[in-house]
Amino acid sequence: MSRLLSPVWRRLRLLVSRGVLQLADDGSTMQKVQVTLLGESPAWAERFQQYGLTSVPRAEAVVTAVGGARAHLVAIAVDDRRYRMAGLKGGEVAIYDDLGQSVHLTREGIVIKGAGLPLAFVDCPLVTMDGDLEVAGNVRDGTSTMQAMRDTYNAQNHGGSGPNQEMN
Repeated sequence: MSRLLSPVWRRLRLLVSRGVLQLADDGSTMQKVQVTLLGESPAWAERFQQYGLTSVPRAEAVVTAVGGARAHLVAIAVDDRRYRMAGLKGGEVAIYDDLGQSVHLTREGIVIKGAGLPLAFVDCPLVTMDGDLEVAGNVRDGTSTMQAMRDTYNAQNHGGSGPNQEMN
């Protein structure tokens, strides 16, 4: 009986493994990752990702061998404990990277962190909002800052003989 069940038991043991990612190939329609499984040589696996979200990981993976065959590996979950955002409240969602950039949907509102890098809205002909805009730095229109426009306006004498009208 043991001889009959031995191949089945071996395939079951090989079905799911933990591994460490070595490389990622993001050049094709389905990302491939090279992963070293416990005690084995590096092997390539397809990496399925959630629709609408993509990343090039540098971390750990849970890998399954389809049908128990190590020749057909699929990375089903990838994470990197060094950079994972922790302490989220129930229902909150975040995307993040290894530089500290993140978009966090909190219970109080959306928090975007640029980690000191620029934030760009590209191919966006119009930005609208139904509330106030508050900035700590300058507001630019491409050629001048809002402060430069205020300085020009405030330097003019409005109304002829009276004091300058200030633009605040």
